[in-house]
Amino acid sequence: MSESSPPPSSPGFSPGRFGLLLALLILAAFPQVILGIETFVARDFGFFVYPLAHFQKECFWRGELPFWNPYNNCGVPFLAQWNTMPLYPPSLIYLTLPLEWSLSFFSLFHLWFAGLGMYFLARRWTGSPFAAAFAGTAFAFNGFTLNLLMWPSHIATFSWLPWVVLAVEAAWREGGRKIPVAAFAGAMQMLAGGPETIFLTWLIVSALWLQQYIKADAPRSLMRSRFPLVVGLVFLLSAAQLFPFLDLVAHAQRATGYTDLRWSMPAFGLANFLVPMAFGTTATEGIFFQHGQYWTSSYYLSLATVWLALLAILGLRTTWNESIAPEINKFQTSAKQLWAACVKFFGEPVWLLAFLGLIALFCALGENTPFYPLVRKLIPQLSFITYPVKFVMVVIFVAPLLAAFALAKYFSLPGRDASSKRWERESPLPGGKGLGEGGLNSNFSSNATQAWMVGAILLTAIIGIIFWTQLAPLVGDDPHATLLNGISRAAFLVLTGAALFFLVRSTPSPLRRFAPLVLILVAWLDVFTHEPRQNPTVPPGIYQPNLVRTRLAMDPQPELGGSRAMLSPSAALELTRFAVSDPKNNFLAKRLGYCANVNLLDAVPKVDGFFSLTPRAFDGLLSALYSVTNVDWTGLNNFMGVSQYTAPTNFLAWEPRTNFLPLVTIGQKPVVFPENADGDLRILSAPRPK
Repeated sequence: MSESSPPPSSPGFSPGRFGLLLALLILAAFPQVILGIETFVARDFGFFVYPLAHFQKECFWRGELPFWNPYNNCGVPFLAQWNTMPLYPPSLIYLTLPLEWSLSFFSLFHLWFAGLGMYFLARRWTGSPFAAAFAGTAFAFNGFTLNLLMWPSHIATFSWLPWVVLAVEAAWREGGRKIPVAAFAGAMQMLAGGPETIFLTWLIVSALWLQQYIKADAPRSLMRSRFPLVVGLVFLLSAAQLFPFLDLVAHAQRATGYTDLRWSMPAFGLANFLVPMAFGTTATEGIFFQHGQYWTSSYYLSLATVWLALLAILGLRTTWNESIAPEINKFQTSAKQLWAACVKFFGEPVWLLAFLGLIALFCALGENTPFYPLVRKLIPQLSFITYPVKFVMVVIFVAPLLAAFALAKYFSLPGRDASSKRWERESPLPGGKGLGEGGLNSNFSSNATQAWMVGAILLTAIIGIIFWTQLAPLVGDDPHATLLNGISRAAFLVLTGAALFFLVRSTPSPLRRFAPLVLILVAWLDVFTHEPRQNPTVPPGIYQPNLVRTRLAMDPQPELGGSRAMLSPSAALELTRFAVSDPKNNFLAKRLGYCANVNLLDAVPKVDGFFSLTPRAFDGLLSALYSVTNVDWTGLNNFMGVSQYTAPTNFLAWEPRTNFLPLVTIGQKPVVFPENADGDLRILSAPRPK
């Protein structure tokens, strides 16, 4: 590989340049959001996230810490929910700036931060700024990460994943100042509040530590002390958030065995890595969803990422043939020599990444294979992770890194700068050698056949999926949309192959010089066009406070300390099913019915709400109210101070109730029922004596 400086026209991928490139790509994807013309609204962003951020901001400007939300569920913990981010420092972005703009910007900022973190991690591991830039773009722009924009807490937690891996690895290898840096990164992710992402992050970190401990990349005695030290510091720095959360979990409705296996990746889900609109529908607000799985609208990685990741995995065969096979074939190979060869092979980052990705993929399939149900029996605590498809986030993490290893191993560039060479020397590549020093094979021509074979297999698979969806569509499918989607993906695969072709040519040319940038842009455009908008936007006026309260003009008006509103069971069900294609009208209509938590925008207390965790006793009460139909709950509704109830003929209208009891009384004798006492709610609902 040449050691000359890159030509002036060759695109560079220094941290600053990559950060600017990624910012421009985000601006190109969401200009109306960055400029404040429109804001996100779809699904949980409008019905869960924005109302809670509004409530948190109201508390902030009153000088209060939001321990408790009195408006939903007859009162529910707020700070202890964790995913409400009350102690996450960057939440000051939306607490101090206009909320209708800053909350969406908060999500996009973390999208940029996620890509930058992956860039630094991939550059550390591969020594190639170009490979790192591709990995950073692929991690920021894929269907799964873009889906997380609707949950600021999730995208914030996910954005810290590569930073935590990078910082904690540096801490146990180098110690010193790297230890507090790692503790800070881990604590920031903890405070962002995505429990499943945090759990999987530390599983990845633990697996990496174990691999490097066996390989002895650093003194084992230091690794044994530094890693637990970092974990302890992270816990101490985030204790103010973790202790309330753990206390709520101990008293919440979720327990071991709580969740089921709904919303697993469908059995046909692997097809969506190549043809993202296969086997699904756009019936809800025009957003595509797979049949039977509604947590993420996509987990599509660009075809360039899939191609390169598979190429990196196939490269393990070459490494096996070079390191393990000769030792096995030797007649007099000692056990020590064979062990050393195995440690060398299994100590490769590519092997660990491929292993983690495969395990996560099987877990994401949920009940569609016997693997995850068996794992849940062995590890019951996994039942706290709702919706098995969430395990796909590990695939989203490892695939860009695998692609970066493939680029660094097989594709040579015109040259590298001094910064690149320094990272190559520090990079923990197999054999301890950086690129250009004999650690990896940089001559792609000897591997070209394998690369084009992978491309041909992917193209054949896309064509096969197209025929499958046309000849045997599922109920609700749109075969025509799937056909166009498949053809366009095949076109992007060809464009990717063209970029790779010019990238590996030895003859200098302008196309070769700019092939790295072209490959990144093709991958970005592939993801940007892979489905209809995952995150539709609307004018920010739909979030105007008291907009519905003024229109409804309820009498009596539910107020804190006065009375509450309550959705009828049928209205709650109808609002869940109700959907129109226009996201603006969809939100405004459901806001009239005070769906989920939108009542917070009008400061109207109500009986129900939408939260991950609720106290166990109150969850039992809500379950009875909204599922038991053979009991007259009039007395209980009176007891809870319900002054407004959904109209029986219109689930978007309200009717007054005049016989509700005041929320605060004095002088009455309290009656305490034993825990789990049979019939206690029926006693509360019994008619009052005259």
